[in-house]
Amino acid sequence: MIQFNLKYFTYFSILFITEILIAKYSSGFLRHTIGDYLAVMLVYTFIKAILKISLEKAILVTFAMSFLIEFLQLSDLQNNFPAAYSKMLKIIMGTSFSIGDLVAYTFGVITILIIEKYIQKRKRS
Repeated sequence: MIQFNLKYFTYFSILFITEILIAKYSSGFLRHTIGDYLAVMLVYTFIKAILKISLEKAILVTFAMSFLIEFLQLSDLQNNFPAAYSKMLKIIMGTSFSIGDLVAYTFGVITILIIEKYIQKRKRS
């Protein structure tokens, strides 16, 4: 089940660098919405880079993880740890629940599905 995929790791690396640049140098819509939209793609490409897993399972895991993290923000979990851990949890989880984030995650997952299905279709023909 564990299998390294260079193609997906390359996509992951590009998305990771993009996310860092967005977090460091932008604000507003680009940081909060496009950043979340790309975040699900980042998670998906990481999963596909290290696991031999079907498209559907990878999409489901990505979608579930993104929604779980967003809903965990309602618990204020990131503020219930010592400061050293709290800072890292805030970076990973974010700090506040937002329906807009859920919409961005959903559009990100839909985009992944469209792209992957298109690639599969091209390979078959």
